[in-house]
Amino acid sequence: MSMEMAAWNSVYHAMHAREDQHPFSPPVLRRIASFARPHTRHLTWFLTLSVATAVLAVASPLLAGRVVDAIVEGSPLRPVLLLAAAIAAIAVAEAALALVVRWLSARIGEGLILDLRTTVYDHVQRMPVAFFTRTRTGALVSRLNNDVIGAQRAFSDVLSGVISNLVTLALALAVMISLSWQITLIALLLLPVFVLPARRMGARLARIERERTLHNAAMSTQMTERFSAPGATLVKLFGRPSEESAEFARRARRVRDIGVRTAMVQEVFFTALTLVSALALAVVYGLGGFYALSGQLDAGTVVSMGMLITRLYAPLTALAGARVEIMSALVSFGRVFEILDLAPLVAERPTAHALPPGPVSLEFDDVTFAYPSAKKVSLASLEEVATLDTTDDGPVLHGVSFRVEPGQTVALVGSSGAGKTTIAQLAPRLYDTDSGTVRVGGHDVRDLTFDTLRRTLGMVTQDGHLFHESIRANLTLGSPDATDDDLWDALRRARLDTLVAALPDGLDTVVGERGYRFSGGERQRLTIARLLLTNPEVVILDEATSALDSTSEAAVQGALTEAMRGRTCLVIAHRLSTIRAADAILVVEDGRIAERGTHAELLARGGRYAELYRTQFATEEPEPVPAP
Repeated sequence: MSMEMAAWNSVYHAMHAREDQHPFSPPVLRRIASFARPHTRHLTWFLTLSVATAVLAVASPLLAGRVVDAIVEGSPLRPVLLLAAAIAAIAVAEAALALVVRWLSARIGEGLILDLRTTVYDHVQRMPVAFFTRTRTGALVSRLNNDVIGAQRAFSDVLSGVISNLVTLALALAVMISLSWQITLIALLLLPVFVLPARRMGARLARIERERTLHNAAMSTQMTERFSAPGATLVKLFGRPSEESAEFARRARRVRDIGVRTAMVQEVFFTALTLVSALALAVVYGLGGFYALSGQLDAGTVVSMGMLITRLYAPLTALAGARVEIMSALVSFGRVFEILDLAPLVAERPTAHALPPGPVSLEFDDVTFAYPSAKKVSLASLEEVATLDTTDDGPVLHGVSFRVEPGQTVALVGSSGAGKTTIAQLAPRLYDTDSGTVRVGGHDVRDLTFDTLRRTLGMVTQDGHLFHESIRANLTLGSPDATDDDLWDALRRARLDTLVAALPDGLDTVVGERGYRFSGGERQRLTIARLLLTNPEVVILDEATSALDSTSEAAVQGALTEAMRGRTCLVIAHRLSTIRAADAILVVEDGRIAERGTHAELLARGGRYAELYRTQFATEEPEPVPAP
């Protein structure tokens, strides 16, 4: 590696090094070792061949010096040719080793990326919903991209670089001292002139790079938000496209200006380093020539010294920035481990079992629940705040108890924020209770396996979320083995078969981001079709018809009635038509069951339900409130 290339590597890593560096931590190093263990064999070969490459790098200058001496001494042609052949063989060996080392580096690095990403992804999948409600998606994705890649550099770049540079430095220094300790000493005096500017300029470039990163991130955020269908619609509705363009142009111009500054600083830096490199060679050749002419050195030795000086300065420069590189890699590992150290609040017990066959009931027994605090489910860095919110909002549910018998339908009604959705989320264990018990089929949900809960409980949420995939992929999310006949049957029951059949790509039609190519009612019916396909024994509908107009609701209601027949159903609704036929209605207020009974009983009671009926439902179907 040339001195200029070594300097560039040092500057590059300084530019991309993190400010939040931490000292070496034995626990972190042990965890890093656990990820490296599966790659031990490749790592061993990688390091061994890196050392061999370093040895060959020092051998070439010595042979070149021998060639010059042979020529000066008028040796026969054969020794010169043999030395030239040896140099050629070393060059071929170096090239072959470089390819093998690069393959090993890529195999180890990409393997480590795979291990880290899958580990983090699997762990994040087990995190509670509260984790996702607080975390910024971009910050989380950055951990799986930037930090994982930064961590793998510890093995693919830093580790091999440190070892090979140390070997090259030791061999080059030993050989140079053996050839001429005087020239070696003087050459080393120029080292601070070479290394210190690299570190100082690297720090300056790092500041510029961080500024550019911030502006690039701001541009990316603006593009991500404005280029989504809802964001573009919002901009058009409020008539601000010119202001949006002006703001984007301002940031883009700032990035351009920073790019020009970066290019000029780098050019000045490399021009100076080229000068220093030339000065170092001038010292070697000038002083070496003096010694050679005075008979104290051979001409070949001077040539070898000139070639070895690059083998000396390059690793010294690289090692000067090795600490920054190592610490940066450790910080990346630490940020990845931060995610892995967040313990999932909802976990499957080792003794969890499947639900035995038979009718399935749903029961809440004296359930109290408060949403977990930020420190239990999140990190300040993931929320992109200085400190986590320490506010404790207190319990959301207070001693909630009710039972839905097999085949029954129980409806939850109440004011917004009363706790209805929270109740619905506790049944499939999106959260766990603080006290009390939720039972499915008479079994505590915490004693059941996640697979059992997914097969037994089906839920349609308010937003009707769809992935940016095909209709087929969205429908088979919970039923991967479903046939096309199954899909069409579910669509027919959701009153969507005619619409999907008319699409050019049918089931393979991509629904768009969050299903934005379909209307709100169509998106919701697709999610209902997804539930129908899974055929659960317990159905939870969290205002599943809230996004439907009267026509769409009428189309879906028949399918829902058919799908709910004979199943245990918990329905949260704001429309009278979805709850009048319920076996029981629970009125939820302030996290408590305020009233319970049938539609007629609650109207006759003249309490909170009757009030809700008059304010929310009466416009749908006029019906006088019976006298108490």
